[in-house]
Amino acid sequence: MSSQVNSKEEEEIAPPQRPPSPPLHMTFTARGLHAQNFPAHKPRDLRIPSPQAITHVAWSCDGKRLAGVGIDKITRIWTPETSVCTCFISSGFNFMSNRQMEARAATHFSGGHADDVDYISWNPTHPELFCTSSQKDRRIVFWDARQSRHTQQIVLKVSPVQTNYSPDGRALIFTSAGHQLFFLTYGKDGDGAKEQWHQSDKDGSIVASTAMFNHVGDGIILTHHSEHSVRVMDYPSLTLRESPAAHVGGCVAVALDPRGRYLASGGYDSIVNMFDLSEWICARTISTCENAINALSFSYDGEYLAIANTGPYIDICATETGTPLHRVPALAPSPTVTWHPSKYVFAYCGQTPRLEGFPPPVAVISLFGGGI
Repeated sequence: MSSQVNSKEEEEIAPPQRPPSPPLHMTFTARGLHAQNFPAHKPRDLRIPSPQAITHVAWSCDGKRLAGVGIDKITRIWTPETSVCTCFISSGFNFMSNRQMEARAATHFSGGHADDVDYISWNPTHPELFCTSSQKDRRIVFWDARQSRHTQQIVLKVSPVQTNYSPDGRALIFTSAGHQLFFLTYGKDGDGAKEQWHQSDKDGSIVASTAMFNHVGDGIILTHHSEHSVRVMDYPSLTLRESPAAHVGGCVAVALDPRGRYLASGGYDSIVNMFDLSEWICARTISTCENAINALSFSYDGEYLAIANTGPYIDICATETGTPLHRVPALAPSPTVTWHPSKYVFAYCGQTPRLEGFPPPVAVISLFGGGI
């Protein structure tokens, strides 16, 4: 039955429209790079019976763990590389055989939340540390993957929607359901006290729907669902530095190129803009999507951009040219997409649609690409 659903959905997905050919000097060949053969791969989907969706997935900083949240009070963490084995066949070469992630193979972390978990962020300096947040119970909970119990629990007066660590792992910014920006800092609260997370006095004075630190940690990038521009502010002074116009219908997603060259923004207008960070001008526009943008993610080397949207597919485009390279069919629209920190593979998630005459919806986590 699931194969029939997949076939039906894939038939409805139109291939992305190709823009005019880019300048030759910007192509992979001219720059001496080998372009990835994305059409050679197929999505690998893990279905979890649940009336709710997986709302967010994230990789640990070393790429060994993949976490998913959304369907209940539990955070599930997989080690995808343990699901891959190298086999030898009679023709004399090795190949990678994926045994698929299984729901029962996940490590469960529970007890920190009183209601459904919505979001997870990994500490960028330690592959075992992460935090989770819940809008319903208004908590941000900090964890160490080496132990089952949480290390700290912050009870808030607002509902946290999205969290993001600073590059040094000692500050955390989050946005609320009321589109306000808040801060947590890690340190001691007096002589001899143990280091822990504390709420900042800067809370709530700035409006934002999404927020993230830059690669250095001396700036933050903000978007608002009803604003057409992207705001860039110094940190910790919160002085406005740049505010380039980006989208007609509101900016809802941003991603930073790991090389520090570009900032990608996505909006309700289905367009992705690529800003040159040296001059803060729009270097190119990607208009392959037919739906509003949900999330953006650069590959570890910055050469590829994955675009999640409200349609049942993920688009992969070349960063330097904006050329669409492949459209990945998805079982459902994904609220997020995230590349592995060192491999050409990304994860995404969601919930299958309710179709008359078919089984009820299920939560989904998917992987696409090679190396895992």
